[in-house]
Amino acid sequence: MILRPDGSPSRPVIAAIGMVSTLLAAAVAQTTHPAGRPNVVLIITDDQGYGDLSIHGNPHLATPTLDRIAREGVRFTQFHVSPVCSPTRASLMTGRYNFRTGAIDTYIGRSMMRPDEVTLAELLADAGYQTGIFGKWHLGDNYPMRAMDQGFAEALVFRGGGLAQPSDEPDGTYFDPYLYHNGRPTRGRGYCTDVFTDAALAFIERNRHGPFFVYLATNAPHDPLQVPEDYVRPFTDVGVEPDTARVYGMIVNIDRNAGRLLEALARWHLADNTILIFLTDNGPAGRPRFNAGMRGHKGTVYEGGIRVPFFVRWPARLRAGVTVDHIAAHIDVMPTILDACGVPVPKDLTLDGRSLLPLMDAAGGPEQPGWPERTLFFQWHRGDVPEPFRNCAVLTSRYKLVDGKELYDLRSDPAEQRDIAADHPDVVARLRAEYERWFRDVCAEGFDPPRIQIGTPRENPSVLTRQDWRGSKGYTDADLGWYEIRAAAGLYRITLRFPTTPAPEKAHLRIGPLTREMPVRPQITSCTFESITIPAGDCRLEAWIDSQGRQVGPRFVEVERVE
Repeated sequence: MILRPDGSPSRPVIAAIGMVSTLLAAAVAQTTHPAGRPNVVLIITDDQGYGDLSIHGNPHLATPTLDRIAREGVRFTQFHVSPVCSPTRASLMTGRYNFRTGAIDTYIGRSMMRPDEVTLAELLADAGYQTGIFGKWHLGDNYPMRAMDQGFAEALVFRGGGLAQPSDEPDGTYFDPYLYHNGRPTRGRGYCTDVFTDAALAFIERNRHGPFFVYLATNAPHDPLQVPEDYVRPFTDVGVEPDTARVYGMIVNIDRNAGRLLEALARWHLADNTILIFLTDNGPAGRPRFNAGMRGHKGTVYEGGIRVPFFVRWPARLRAGVTVDHIAAHIDVMPTILDACGVPVPKDLTLDGRSLLPLMDAAGGPEQPGWPERTLFFQWHRGDVPEPFRNCAVLTSRYKLVDGKELYDLRSDPAEQRDIAADHPDVVARLRAEYERWFRDVCAEGFDPPRIQIGTPRENPSVLTRQDWRGSKGYTDADLGWYEIRAAAGLYRITLRFPTTPAPEKAHLRIGPLTREMPVRPQITSCTFESITIPAGDCRLEAWIDSQGRQVGPRFVEVERVE
């Protein structure tokens, strides 16, 4: 080493040391963020239909940012999802049909995804991505099923299926929403979609040296239709029906927040190598509104219920302004993102979807890749166990079989107005046989509910809500249910929070063979059972309040291991 007379290194040595340090830092950065690896932003909205975009011909609604994402990327015209939200989200996160995951419905314990499912967030996190979710998870509110248990290092979410629903606090609204940040209760400030976008932008800024995966899952435009009146008035002023005007106002707000996101990506020089995906979780809910001439709505398996927008913008790789007409679905999102990010699918993981990247790479080009014909399946209905041929659809590139008996030729009849089953019994028989094989396959593991684990260091206390109780027909005060739990042995404190009732008399608690009861004074809305000893293992937890000759289910059950 060349030294100065005072013993300090000379400038060339300092420069060399600096160069080595820079190279070492670059090597470390390469280890965690390989050159060229794209960031991913996945936006999904709630109950926004195919027709709720100006690019799809809506006569009242302008969505310039969402239209821009479509124009500057690849637009799929035949993309399909489940008829309702939790099943779609389970398939989105796993690349598998939702029946395999346990998430078969939207509430009363049927929307909890099995914790051993391998998620997109987990695989991206393992590959060095920073992962964050902002908004709606709806696949389990308690350990080990929360988003933060399933691969998301940063999670700002609400409970259950939506704000201002039974899992929310009694005074919860879309404004200043009650949220959970990495499992801890917090309070957003402002309108919900703005709050989620603010948090997503802050996450991106912190991790802009990447790579990162952002899952921005808005609660809007799901009902109740709460939105600032300034967004509603332009639509009511031109005669749009009030509920539809509120939906459109919520979508305008979503579009503006998408604009904020695009501006931030450009400002931080991230726009070119960020995969930006936009889709919705099912068809429109509520009153009928423009849906591009499609039949049906949310909850049905006609096109209006399951065909949704799907736009992919990635300037570094994909041509802009082209369309793909091949059928595709929610199960394809995970394998597509993994393929684009260079993350291999584990050899022991079986996916139902396929990567759409070859289609997108070739979109707009002179040659289309060889793309094997495929059959897709969609089904949803209320109940603890799926039933064959109930509200189901079998979809090919040409035909669609509904409930095993109605057949439509979507090429000549995209509005599904002419049932041609009687004219093509061979097609009906073939698609029925395919469905029966699929149904046996995806139902093979059964539908026992995942268990909420209580008393663990990962979540203590655990707050149980009506969203995840079982054995009930719903989650109103008139409904009663129970929780399937897995307990760590210990001493517990259990608090029941219940709605104001005319004259509460007695509270009851049952955990396995253990039963407790206590008197409840009028006008109070909570009571606590102290010093409850629960052994380790699986059991059922039930609670209710007697009031004027009827039983009332609790709104929340807080279970805390105090030992």
